[in-house]
Amino acid sequence: MNRLGRRRFLKGTVATAGVAAAGFPHIWIKDSSFAYAASGKVKVGVLFSLTGTTAIVEESLHKATIMAIEEINDAGGINGMQIEAVVEDPASDPATFAEKARKLVLGDKCVSVFGSYTSASRKAVLPVFEKRKNLYFYPTLYEGRECSKNVVYTGAVPNQQQDDFVPWLVEKFGKRWYLIGSNYIYPKEENNYCKKLLASLGAEVVNEEYVPLGHSEFSSVINKFRSEKPDVIFSTVVGDSVVALHRQYRAAGLDPDTMPMASLTTSENEVAAMGPDAAAGHFTSAPYFMVWDSPENQNFVEAYRKRWGGDKVTHFVSEPSYFQMYLFKQAVEKLAPGDINPANIREAIKGEEMVAPQGRVRIEPENLHTYLWPKIGQCQSDGQFQILKQTSEWLEPLPYKAYPNQVCKESGLKET
Repeated sequence: MNRLGRRRFLKGTVATAGVAAAGFPHIWIKDSSFAYAASGKVKVGVLFSLTGTTAIVEESLHKATIMAIEEINDAGGINGMQIEAVVEDPASDPATFAEKARKLVLGDKCVSVFGSYTSASRKAVLPVFEKRKNLYFYPTLYEGRECSKNVVYTGAVPNQQQDDFVPWLVEKFGKRWYLIGSNYIYPKEENNYCKKLLASLGAEVVNEEYVPLGHSEFSSVINKFRSEKPDVIFSTVVGDSVVALHRQYRAAGLDPDTMPMASLTTSENEVAAMGPDAAAGHFTSAPYFMVWDSPENQNFVEAYRKRWGGDKVTHFVSEPSYFQMYLFKQAVEKLAPGDINPANIREAIKGEEMVAPQGRVRIEPENLHTYLWPKIGQCQSDGQFQILKQTSEWLEPLPYKAYPNQVCKESGLKET
């Protein structure tokens, strides 16, 4: 299918969302009124914000997802079946996420949905997928402490971002830390894990502060940075607030050589929005950076820029948005057409592996999280990151590592 054909196909799928495919015999799931697959098509939902405060990030997740769908369809689809994308814009609002998720699951009868950036939006849609026994693919780094049979988690959990990062920063810069995050569950749980690591290293938290989502006025925070003089500013600020924080830090004349911001959430995407001068010298921990040197990543970056524009960047959330669609494909390929349903896809994806742009990844069968490759990068003046440290092997996902008396197993959450 050529570029024009792809666009017409995607446009058509959006235009016909919620309408049954006339003329196609449906494959019905036992004990269900849902037709999960029509002849020649596998219908999926794409649920990323294209407007609102987190659209700065989520638009790129949408684009990576759509590109993967186009590539799979151009290569013949899944066992000859085309993937049909039903696109919704939840507008960065958790309540709207839940509303759109219900539409995709109940109205559009999507066999799986790919979406979300914030944990607030994932938590909002989770009851829909658990009640309706559907499947949600979530590509974002998150705080862990979740054990659902209805979510495939392809982003990093705290141990995959912090276990190397925090000790490295303490050794390099010092033991006095200031924690600044957006005010919702993800930053608070990441900071909880961070504080446990800091305590084990004899380090201290001089301040811990949270700002509302979309917050853009950081003058009081900057003044506290000046007065407290922390060795490290640990940031879990998200969305367009990242841009405001970095710009105001630079405007205040603060120096990343002596007081760097160390982030779990600042990627090439936010750097492009704020300008590289505002990000240069600061650090990020992530499984993927755009500069990573591998044939798979080179192909991914080249394809992304060809599809969406030569000035576009890839980053550590767009990359799993891309590879999780291929893991979905591999899982569905195992199934006969009449067996394509969320429960069977979930079983089929357990243990699936592929060589992603970051390296080989694997879905852990016990908890549906992903083995990933942690890296530490420092932003440069060109807007890209220099990779300073990386693991020699992929790292197991441990979503409950901050809570050693709990573990997520195939059978559910267990107390140990």
